[in-house]
Amino acid sequence: MKKFVNFLSIFRIITAFAIIPLFLFQMHWTVFILFILAALSDFFDGYLAKKYNVTSKIGGVLDHIGDKLLVVNSMIILVVMMRVWFIMVPIILMIAREIYISGLREFLGTQKIEMPVPKERFSIGKIKTTLQMITIGAFFLLIAIGSSITQPITSKILMFSLITLPYICIWGLWLSLIASLWSATTYTIDFKKKIKKLK
Repeated sequence: MKKFVNFLSIFRIITAFAIIPLFLFQMHWTVFILFILAALSDFFDGYLAKKYNVTSKIGGVLDHIGDKLLVVNSMIILVVMMRVWFIMVPIILMIAREIYISGLREFLGTQKIEMPVPKERFSIGKIKTTLQMITIGAFFLLIAIGSSITQPITSKILMFSLITLPYICIWGLWLSLIASLWSATTYTIDFKKKIKKLK
């Protein structure tokens, strides 16, 4: 089971790199499906690891890397695709947040201090990741649908999707930013507490 759990994390890492060339070749539906599978794997690897008690350091590292790469690479695609300020600003801030937190983690690593991931089911970090996954998935679905339209829209379901998805994308993006900044703040506070103990 441990190998399978680690495989799910590795699958996310592979997907994070695969979606970039796939997007360049305009394989938008493939990108959407792969992203959804990768997002679901994030839930299942954590669930299975806890249920069967197969957590490990390497598994935690792979899970962390997989999440970050999948989210950041997807956001880079969205920035390139949609060059409007109300999409670019929150995405750039969230990418900057990931770099900032990674820097803090690296520093703590040099001091041989671990910053454990909160185990609560509804921690702000997990809420942030969930919001980001849903939002990115909605963006990829919107792009895939838009690229598939070759004739006037007659389907009410398709019309409803094209009307509602942009709102889900934008609201989800800004809510993700709020959650990202909130989690960065709590992480910074915890970081300062750890540093004080060194003095």
